[in-house]
Amino acid sequence: MPDLSLILFDDAVSRQWHPFALTRPGGELRFGAFTGRARAERLFGARCVAHLGPAHLAGFEEGDAPAVVPYADAPTEGDRLFLSARAVPAWGSGEMWRARRGGSGAVVVDGEVAGWFAPAGTPAPEAAFFDSPPTMLDRTGAVELPGHMIREVWELMSGSGAQTTADVAGLFPDAPPAELPAGAFLFGDHALVIGERVRIEPGVVFDLTKGPVWLDDGVQVKAFTRMAGPAYVGRGSIVLGGALEEASIGEGCRIRGEFAESVCLNWVNKAHDGHIGHAYLGAWVNLGAETTNSDLKNNYGTVRLWTPSGERDTGEIKVGCFLGDHVKTGIGLLLNTGTVVGAGSNLFGAAMPPKYVPPFSWGTGDDLTAYRVDKFLDVAKRAMARRNVELSDEAAGQLRKAWEESREQSQD
Repeated sequence: MPDLSLILFDDAVSRQWHPFALTRPGGELRFGAFTGRARAERLFGARCVAHLGPAHLAGFEEGDAPAVVPYADAPTEGDRLFLSARAVPAWGSGEMWRARRGGSGAVVVDGEVAGWFAPAGTPAPEAAFFDSPPTMLDRTGAVELPGHMIREVWELMSGSGAQTTADVAGLFPDAPPAELPAGAFLFGDHALVIGERVRIEPGVVFDLTKGPVWLDDGVQVKAFTRMAGPAYVGRGSIVLGGALEEASIGEGCRIRGEFAESVCLNWVNKAHDGHIGHAYLGAWVNLGAETTNSDLKNNYGTVRLWTPSGERDTGEIKVGCFLGDHVKTGIGLLLNTGTVVGAGSNLFGAAMPPKYVPPFSWGTGDDLTAYRVDKFLDVAKRAMARRNVELSDEAAGQLRKAWEESREQSQD
């Protein structure tokens, strides 16, 4: 069987997943224990060779992520599976797809057209398909797979815990009982999965009553941490103490304090106390000591959230903050329920910022000005160097394009 190439694409829905869509493709957002790309690669046994996305994402660079290319330049050679960044096929669906696939045809997930299989020698779908695949009516030869489609940006937060449980069950169906060092404890019936070179100090407690906990390779969990599942901690991350519950944490992070029902991408620094709840933090977010968000309104009503198409009712009673890539906060910053902070913003001072902060903003409270792109890139370069990560010219160029895109949007 020829090698299969996987290509993820952002459609008109995932392109609205702000504040994240300005600086990264949807397939590089974490949901449960994996990014969409990493999960799809495991499910289908194929390497993702490209993200199809808008021009301002060209040059995106992070770890082993593939390049972002224009929709019109979709790969044309070999067997190709084009899959929406919003698709979350269930574990085992890769084998199901291989058994059922034939010639060219749609992939349907959760009743929605989620992709297209193009065998070698057949063309890629036209660019219009990637914009709105659910409108395609001809499903002849379609393969239907179990799973679901993410539709709203807040679902990346609200559904992440259940997805972590599914991810652990799918990968470790027969996980043996974990062996803990002296002085560490667990209770509950779900799995505790411990990777290689994991260090757990005495005084750590794992609550497995509501879901599993997966500590990936190289994780450190410091004393006086209480971690309640479902939770995932990514490779090389350090939990410095505090109460974590239903958390999904990326690689290379530093997390301390209260972190509940929340997700963060790679290289997030929350090294001090403070409550972060029902939140989603982009890569390279740095929270000053005691930065705290509200996630519940005083009237217990549903939370409204800023979106590019206007403020929306999430239907959720608990929604915290959504912080884009490279956001930084000063000491003691307070964030209101349902706050959205655009990528590259630097917020400080005693005044609470507005519920929507445009990308690349600088200041305190409502007194916000545009963050100069050269100053932003200089700070980003220094912050990344502290973790021995280089901001390449290509990645810097992509962030500059994101800054320019945000300026154009602010003038519309």
